[in-house]
Amino acid sequence: MSDTQQSRWTGWAVFGGVILIIAGAIDALYGLIAILLPASTYFLVTDASVILFDVAGWGWWHLILGLALVVVGVFVLRGASWARITAIILVAINAVSQVGFLLAGVQPWLSLVLIALDVFVIFALTVYGKELADK
Repeated sequence: MSDTQQSRWTGWAVFGGVILIIAGAIDALYGLIAILLPASTYFLVTDASVILFDVAGWGWWHLILGLALVVVGVFVLRGASWARITAIILVAINAVSQVGFLLAGVQPWLSLVLIALDVFVIFALTVYGKELADK
């Protein structure tokens, strides 16, 4: 394999690690804002029922998950194999948990952006992540 081709693949893995850190920081900030909101309870009305949604609980979840994503992202950039696997699992959990904010209507556009970033990270780390460890 040529150095040019390996550096391009390594670039995708670095891209995944940087996006992981950015998405984690946004998620942590998003969680902190949800915790600090003065009115942290929203109602979701459906045809059959009314659902009470506690944003502060989701805020704590996203704050902790976001900080974990940032820490794992740093280790991904350092080339740790365990960090790639952990990052893929955490990012998948983050994408699923963003659906909760999406359905509650708290910040649907931000949730869609974070889900898209999570998909990019999963792609970059599953396809090109091994190259980062080999450089």
